[in-house]
Amino acid sequence: MTDVDELKRMIRRNTFLGMWAAEKLGLGGADAEAYANKLAVSTLDPDDRDVFNKIRKDFDAAGVAESDDQILQVMNELTLQAADPNRATGRGATDAAAVMLARKLSPRG
Repeated sequence: MTDVDELKRMIRRNTFLGMWAAEKLGLGGADAEAYANKLAVSTLDPDDRDVFNKIRKDFDAAGVAESDDQILQVMNELTLQAADPNRATGRGATDAAAVMLARKLSPRG
């Protein structure tokens, strides 16, 4: 990643992804935010950018039944969302958008 805008999009996408994954893992509140923030910050570390495998390992350890294809589909949708953060909320509020999107993408809701 050489472009600052691309880096911002990836951080935003990983924040959304972290909130979605946190909900699947049964995390809420501050724990969900901490998980999402850790995933977002990993974007900056060249040795820790593989968020797919991080989520896959966390899901496997917690017994979360999401297929690789489901995770990749969410990642793709969130990549599009991150490219236009105003699309979901009209305000660009990352935390609110992440929570709304996590709920929308949840098979339960």
